[in-house]
Amino acid sequence: VQLQASGGGLVQPGGSLRLSCAASGFSWNYYRIGWFRQAPGKEREGVSCISSSDGSTYYADSVKGRFTISRDNGKNTVHLQMNSLKPEDAAVYYCAIRFFGGPAPPLTDITEWKADYWGQGTQVTVSS
Repeated sequence: VQLQASGGGLVQPGGSLRLSCAASGFSWNYYRIGWFRQAPGKEREGVSCISSSDGSTYYADSVKGRFTISRDNGKNTVHLQMNSLKPEDAAVYYCAIRFFGGPAPPLTDITEWKADYWGQGTQVTVSS
């Protein structure tokens, strides 16, 4: 399984970035894919994820209303549109995926999301 992330960079507070992740090397139909992030000195946290079966989306409270996750199932690609970025959004963002034998069970919240495979990470810096 390969997860190729792109789109990180430097942006000023209030700006926008779009992360993309292309997943390949698997034949599972059911999966949940999305993003974690880790800032220096902090624990890794789930940011957002989306289910392949029904498009259910989940977000961390800290990004709700600012970030939007979307998918292109035909290309096994997921995007994270990040708007109104804040300095506290700065982190290394990791694309991740978990596979299921059937439709992914719903999550109560993003903290329940676990991953089987991880991408290499892309740096997001928010600074003036």
